Amino acid sequence: MKVVFLQDVKGQGKKGQIKEVPAGYAQNFLIKKNLAKLATTAAVSQVEGQRKAKEKEEAEQLEQAKILKAQLEKEDVIVEIGMKVGQTGHTFGAVDKADIAKALKVQYDVEIDKRKVQLNNKLQALGTKEVPIKLYKDVVATIKVRVGEK
Repeated sequence: MKVVFLQDVKGQGKKGQIKEVPAGYAQNFLIKKNLAKLATTAAVSQVEGQRKAKEKEEAEQLEQAKILKAQLEKEDVIVEIGMKVGQTGHTFGAVDKADIAKALKVQYDVEIDKRKVQLNNKLQALGTKEVPIKLYKDVVATIKVRVGEK
């Protein structure tokens, strides 16, 4: 019996997949628990429509990420962050992912989730450093962050 999976079922199939399974298993378990439904032409065309809509949405997100990457990697885009500095030239505190995301929002009106900032260690020294930001699956922009005195 052919079924269309409505949810991921471990060892059987993933959501949206069409697969041949034993009739008893399909009727007594998969269909009863709303994990799958019969693979009628309507169900198959619905799954295809959902797949195409998802692909289109992903393509749009990828395009937006590429445009944002181009904006962020321009030469004149430098994120300025001010820190208190002691007499010896050492900073009090450090710049973390949230500080960089907030500075991007304030200075360039670009909303980026702090989890997308790929900063391994907090910035504790004065100067300019390049910081990668993962915008989408394969799209990574590198921005310049300048830590200066307040």
